[in-house]
Amino acid sequence: MKIFDWTQLDAAGRRAALARPAPESRQDILNSAKEIVETVRRDGDDALRAYSRKFDKVELKELAVSRDEFAAARQSLKPEQIRAIERAIENVRAFHKAQLPTALSLETMPGVLCERLIRPIPAVGLYVPAGVAPLPSAVVMLAVPAELAGCPQRVLCTPPSSGGGANPAVLVAAELCGVEQVFKVGGAQSIAAMAYGTQSIPKVDKIFGPGSARVTAAKQLVASDPAGAALDLPAGPSEVLVVADDTALPELVAADLLAQAEHDTLAQAILITTLKSLAEAAVAAVEQQMRELSRRQILETSVASSRCIVVPDLETAIAVSNDYAAEHLILQVREPRKWLPQIQNAGSVFLGQWTPEPMGDYCSGTNHVLPTYGYARAYSGLSVLDFVKRMTVQELTPDGLRALGPTAVTLADLEGLDAHANAVSRRLALLSANR
Repeated sequence: MKIFDWTQLDAAGRRAALARPAPESRQDILNSAKEIVETVRRDGDDALRAYSRKFDKVELKELAVSRDEFAAARQSLKPEQIRAIERAIENVRAFHKAQLPTALSLETMPGVLCERLIRPIPAVGLYVPAGVAPLPSAVVMLAVPAELAGCPQRVLCTPPSSGGGANPAVLVAAELCGVEQVFKVGGAQSIAAMAYGTQSIPKVDKIFGPGSARVTAAKQLVASDPAGAALDLPAGPSEVLVVADDTALPELVAADLLAQAEHDTLAQAILITTLKSLAEAAVAAVEQQMRELSRRQILETSVASSRCIVVPDLETAIAVSNDYAAEHLILQVREPRKWLPQIQNAGSVFLGQWTPEPMGDYCSGTNHVLPTYGYARAYSGLSVLDFVKRMTVQELTPDGLRALGPTAVTLADLEGLDAHANAVSRRLALLSANR
């Protein structure tokens, strides 16, 4: 990991210090995703089986997970593993239940009633990747808020293993979250299947979940098509930014950096600290801990794109953090909560040295589906609100229309929309004639 002195960098150098790793050619990814989406839309299940042979090296007869497979998955997990999934579900459900929106009814003026109603999205697609590692935690983060929101149809897609089955932990998590429709289909092809429907996989209205660059491109393609399905939020490679002062322990800083860097080769870890000595100690700890970890090959690449930035004070550190807009922000500083009001851009914040980022990934209760690649400047992490629609209603009495109608007519005339004015003025005339 390179160490930069923020005060010695010009504007271009500072931009370079905060630059994300460049992904593969975006046009190549987009072209590949487009071909997959079009093929699945045209050929349905036949295309899904062909892509399973091509990408997953497996021949699938049935795409849907059977009841026997669910039962076998539960039998294959140890009791403590099942309890861990159950505990995560409990905490995520508790936090997300508190987010449930309420209906609203308000008379803005006499005779003018405005309401907001809450409706669940009828059919949602949940994508759970299983490329370099299965992610039962992703099931929990997607399925729990979907269930709480009351979405009646919840469809889950996850890539098959080399043996042709879905990951047992993913299946157990799905079952515990009440998801019954699970399909052994992954990649961009699963996004297309959920967006348009196939002979086996139902069409959904909105698709949720992280994935590869090709999966993300497929989500964006189908979301731009009125006949497709909406997407949850923009997502890219995982990232973490740690702000540390003289109270931070280098070994814990290094552990936090590596926890996100292990996701894939494009993941990024940033340390911003007020002490060069801490930066140097953290870099040494990263090198030492990396040698002990199983995903060292991935880490060697991702750590090369990571860096340490030395700043003169914590005010500067927070300013740089806001500029970067990290997916995960960890404050290993003295009195971390004191700095929270100054944090403007972050997907999720972790306060203090006893709050490692994986707690949010797995079981604290917050959602781990978060905006990456700087999108935290404008987007929020996943919540129950993403699984519902907020529909407004208005109702006017005759007196309400008499009082407010002329305002609408004036505004319509101001905009040159005489048909708008006509729809109101005709009613006003009828009310006047019937008095």
